[in-house]
Parts: sequence; C-alpha cells; structure tokens
Amino acid sequence: MSLLSTADWADRIFTGGWGLPARPGTIDITEPATGQHLGSVGRATEADVAPAARTAAAAGRAWAAAPFPERTAALRRAADAFRSHADEIADWIVREAGSSRAKAALEVAVAAAECEEAAALPAAPTGELLPSTQPRLSMARRIPVGVVGVISPFNFPLILSIRSIAPALALGNAVLLKPDPRTPVSGGVVLARVFEEAGLPAGLLHCLPGGADVGAAIVRDPAVRVVSFTGSTAAGRAVGALASEQLTRAHLELGGNSALIVREDADIDAAASCGAWGNFLHQGQICMAVGRHLVHESRYEEYLGLLAKKAEQLTVGDPFREPVALGPLIDDRQLGHVVDIVERSVAAGARVVTGGTHRGRFYRPTVLADCGPSVPAWDEEVFGPVACVRPYRDDDEAVALAADSPYGLSLGILTADTACGLALAERIPSGMVHINDQTVNDDPNAPFGGLAASGFGRVGGARANLDAFTETQWLTLRGDTARYPF
Repeated sequence: MSLLSTADWADRIFTGGWGLPARPGTIDITEPATGQHLGSVGRATEADVAPAARTAAAAGRAWAAAPFPERTAALRRAADAFRSHADEIADWIVREAGSSRAKAALEVAVAAAECEEAAALPAAPTGELLPSTQPRLSMARRIPVGVVGVISPFNFPLILSIRSIAPALALGNAVLLKPDPRTPVSGGVVLARVFEEAGLPAGLLHCLPGGADVGAAIVRDPAVRVVSFTGSTAAGRAVGALASEQLTRAHLELGGNSALIVREDADIDAAASCGAWGNFLHQGQICMAVGRHLVHESRYEEYLGLLAKKAEQLTVGDPFREPVALGPLIDDRQLGHVVDIVERSVAAGARVVTGGTHRGRFYRPTVLADCGPSVPAWDEEVFGPVACVRPYRDDDEAVALAADSPYGLSLGILTADTACGLALAERIPSGMVHINDQTVNDDPNAPFGGLAASGFGRVGGARANLDAFTETQWLTLRGDTARYPF
C-alpha cells in the first residue's frame, strides 16, 4: 500500500486530525534537477499556528499520562513504517531534495533508527532521589515540556525532522513541525503519514508547511516551550532572539565551516577519500561538511592531486534518472551563491585545480588550492561542492588555522599518531571531533551539536534528548501534613 498515494495535497495541511482544510494558497513542489512540477501541498499561515498549538497542548497532556509502553510501541511502529515504505520515501527525497539514491536510502534508514533509539526513552529512568533535611521523600524528576516546535531545513529533510520529533514524542510531548517549503513532502508530509500509519493519536503531530512567518509564529506561541531549529546561522540568530523574548528554550543547530587536518603521517590516499566524501557528499549541502582542508606542507601537492582526481571521477546529473554521485544544487539562489563565492575566491588568489563550472544547477565538484584567510571560500560557509585547501607547517599552525573560525561544528583529524590526534582535539574548539575520519558523522545515540556560530544545545542520545525535551521538577512527599509556627 502506498504511503503517499498522490502528490497533490493542495487542499489540506496535516494538522490536528491529519488532513484539515488549508487556507487559500499552496506550495508548489519542484524537482531541482529538472524544474518539473511534482505536486502541491497546502500552505500553512500564521493563523494556523495558534489553533494547532492549542490542540497539541491538549493532546500532549493525555499522551504524557499514557502508560509508557504506548509511546514505545508507537515509535517502534513508526520505525517499521519507514522501512516498509523505504523505496517510496527515498524516491521523494531524490526528486524533491536532489539527493543521490544512496544518500536518500541512508536518510530513510537513519529515520527508522532514530525511532528505534527514541523507543527506549519512555522506559528510561526519569529522576533521582535527593537527600533532604526534612522528614520527607525528595526527588528531582523529568516531565515533558508540553509542545515542541521543530523547524527543519531542505538538505537532509527527513533526518533533520525526525531527529527531534521522535525523542520529543517519546518523552510525552506534542510537536509542531515546520518543514522547509522546498521539501514539504520529505521533510513534513512523509512524517505525518508515517505517524498516522503508526497509530499516533491525532493532535500530537502537526505539519505546517510554510515560510519564515509560520516559523516565527511557532516560536512566539506561548504553548511552545522548546524550539529545535536547524538551518543557517543568520536564521538561527533570529530564532534565538525571538525565543529569548518568549523565554522559550531554543536548540540551534546552525552553519559550519569544518576543518579537516591531514598530518604528515596520514595515509594520504585514505585522507583524500575522507576529504572528497566529507566535502562533496550531497553537493556539499551539509552543515558539517568539510569546508577547509589543512594539509601538512610535505604532503600538500600529493593530497591536492589525489583530491582533484577523485573530484574529476565523480558523476554529476539527475539522480532520479541515472546513477550519479552528485545531484543538483537545491535552487538557483544556492547556485548563485556557490558561483559567486568561487569567483570571489579566485579573484582573492585561490587557484582552481579542477571544477569551477556548472550546467544549470549541476555544479562540478571543485578543488581550490592556495587558500588563505583572505579567500571567501576559506572564511565563509560555501554549502556547495567546493574544497578549499591550504598547507600548514606544523601542529601549532594547524591548530591556529583550524580554530580561526566563528564556527565550531565538526572537526576531522587524520594521523597515524592517535595520541597526537587527541592532543590536537583538546586545542581546537568543536562540538564534534572525529579522529581518522571526515567531519560528516551522525549516530542516533550520540549528542549532536556545535559551538559558537554553529549554535548551542544538543539532540541525540538519551541524556541529551532528556535535557532537550523535558523539564526538571523538584518534588517532595511527606507522610503527614507539615505544621509551622504560623
């Protein structure tokens, strides 16, 4: 049975009872590879947020009070639904997000794994006993926040939605989801339909496809007590500022310009493989993609040659109609950004080793050599298939160069001396560090997040998810009613 039997949801948005009529206006779904119209979905407006939040708050109270095995079972059924409909969901990710077939399959597999991981949360310990100076039982316990707002991006639309939705629901909350309007199906409708099939009670998950105005309304709504946002640093600053006005907790997973350090003793062919995968996967449209390649000067030319060769061998094209390594950039705006940043980088002294060309939205994987702090592709987040490479003299210079960034999301260190790798990791601020691996890594049971301009807060793993989606409550219990002098 099809999960998404039609691409035309123009007359409804998925809120409350799953298919309520939408207000006038639709979001057209366009295939970035061809410009083909894939369908339409109802466009939510600011006016849809408040009633959705009220419904969610009411449904959430009953959900939080339900026996924990009910929540566990719903998450496990959602994992089964992702697997049962894997091919259909992957097709949408390929066509709507411009993903390669392998990347789309990975997203569906990770979505199922996220649900399996979250399914353990309802049975996890939720508090601790505290010593007390009074004759009473004293404890600190975790309680659901109530309503969680999830605002997700286009690049990994399924993973970056389910990563917050699954633990939030598992811990007894309701969710308002606003997917990126460029991927309203694979980042939104798919999740609504999966949880509908999984038997999630109506009213707990609301999918509100729309623009920044809908996202702002979610952050402003008094029923929403936690916002989980994934997107650009500029947008994250706006979300964080608005959340602070409402005294709403915000978890912000933002941009990055991650460094990959290739030491003198590294396996240089493996290093080039790590560099190519970490930089070019999904056309470089990944927050934790390798942005800066720092290579010991003794291996610099060798690494450049190997990285360029790998880039030249990568196929670029329509991922739905042919087996390719790279698909299109998401839209013309992103294409213009990549073209501009490469042109400005060359004008600033970078040298194009390979690439630097495009056919429509299909941008060739590009290697820029002799990059430095004055080169835009070195300083800025590219979010495209552009590798910026420069040599360094010694470990101290590598540390200084890697740390010289407003971002702090992910870091890769390639070396035969793992003790040295650990020592370098201690000196470079980063939310995530991978020694002898590239920067694009994610596990459902691991805390994910960055530092500085890459955001704050963590999701993933039992402890981080409890911190993200519950409140700590102090509770005491006495056998007899206390008496006081008054």
